[in-house]
Amino acid sequence: MKTIRLVYPQWQGGNIARWIPSIPAEDASRGYYLGSMLLNFLAPETENEIFNVPVATDISTRIEINGVLDRDIIREQTKAALDTLRIANPDKVVTLGGECSVSVPVFTYLADKYHGDVAIVWVDAHPDITLPGDDYNGFHAMALTACMGMGDEDIVGQLPARVSPADVCLAGLRECEYPYIEKRVSDLGLAHFSPVQLAVDSTPLMDWLKSNGKSKVMVHFDMDVMDPSDIIAAVADGPDGGLKLSEVVRVINDIAATKELVALTVAEPMPRLAIRLKKMLEQLPLIG
Repeated sequence: MKTIRLVYPQWQGGNIARWIPSIPAEDASRGYYLGSMLLNFLAPETENEIFNVPVATDISTRIEINGVLDRDIIREQTKAALDTLRIANPDKVVTLGGECSVSVPVFTYLADKYHGDVAIVWVDAHPDITLPGDDYNGFHAMALTACMGMGDEDIVGQLPARVSPADVCLAGLRECEYPYIEKRVSDLGLAHFSPVQLAVDSTPLMDWLKSNGKSKVMVHFDMDVMDPSDIIAAVADGPDGGLKLSEVVRVINDIAATKELVALTVAEPMPRLAIRLKKMLEQLPLIG
């Protein structure tokens, strides 16, 4: 079984600068890029091959097309990620992002490879099931709907497979943001568990995995699922009430002990301190 590490610093799916006023807007917008690099730096050394998805860093022009910010850039980078996966031909993928949409090409590639014998556990404070035309135009909030085959035709149309909503579970969900998103969770029939339901043990999620029946699982871990009172590692710094870091680790390890884990994505790191230090270094003499 071939496992690869995919470093995928895509940031264009986010439209998040307004939520981080302590950092210059352009640096905040591209913060996921630096976050991905730091995750790779901090991750344990691996004997697995490491692949890097090429991601543009130019921020001079950000254009919304058909309700998706930076749609054309995301489409091209999604294609680059799929091309990388087809060349590497992995059986399992660890993805270090980047915003949440980095899971889209990986999960649909593996869904195709395993002929649909896969379930998705989306460990996230949000369901990420918006669609073009909804109130928010960032593609990272459309990532899970894209995995299910819904969304912008130019992006979704190039994906190799789709995952049924019946094979998707939301873990740690605590914020739908809009009433129609909460209704969409219900309309799609998505299984979902709150941080409170998973705080003591992982039993509700393990029961769902058992009843679902798929032999393989793909886990998406958005760092904003964690309680800001325990650790601030994502864009959001409140409200409290998410999973503790130790609880997230336990949940993911319980999944891996129950089913064959074929994908793990770590997404949406927002390294506020590192960004500020980077800006400081840029202003000092002799360094650049």
